[in-house]
Amino acid sequence: MKPACESSAERLLAQPGMQRVPTPKLEIFQLRGFLDSGLCGALIALIEAGRRPSTIADDNGDRYFRTSETCDLDAADPAVIELERHLLSLSGIDAQFGEPVQGQRYSVGQEFKPHTDYFAPGGRDFETYCAVAGQRTWTFMVYLNEVQSGGGTRFKAINKIFQPEVGKLLCWNNRRADSSVNPNSLHHGMKVRKDLKYVITKWYREKPWG
Repeated sequence: MKPACESSAERLLAQPGMQRVPTPKLEIFQLRGFLDSGLCGALIALIEAGRRPSTIADDNGDRYFRTSETCDLDAADPAVIELERHLLSLSGIDAQFGEPVQGQRYSVGQEFKPHTDYFAPGGRDFETYCAVAGQRTWTFMVYLNEVQSGGGTRFKAINKIFQPEVGKLLCWNNRRADSSVNPNSLHHGMKVRKDLKYVITKWYREKPWG
């Protein structure tokens, strides 16, 4: 039986329109039109109202490693409740394993340089971030708008760049089948060249959050 903290390729591919990238290196999927434009607009408004400079656990000494802005979305907001309903229906991951939803805003020139969403085992912040809830398992990210130029998400190991589209979901497994972390999940939130870019991100953990 699938652990409650996990999704699966079988479940995700049962969703009409879901596409899996054909690679043995990484479990990664996209679904166009996952959210409608109305819900995307409501989430953008929340991000605009609550945005602050983004932070990172380990910037490798590069102060420009992550230059976007972030918003911690209120779980009680109707738009967030609706988003969580969609995510639960799609992923099947028990809500107790999910981190709070975050929103990100990228203006012209902003990016998130190549990084993984998991915490490096043995890294300086591993115990701080994983002692209670464990490692991150799945990432679910939704683009909330189209971008006139730039702003793609690049996965170098699979030679694939995903472009922002209103309501498009991108999700991937941060681990391999043996539960070890998968370095092929390294990805780059590329610089926005023209326009603004808005996304929401939902991470899941091995153990209940909080």
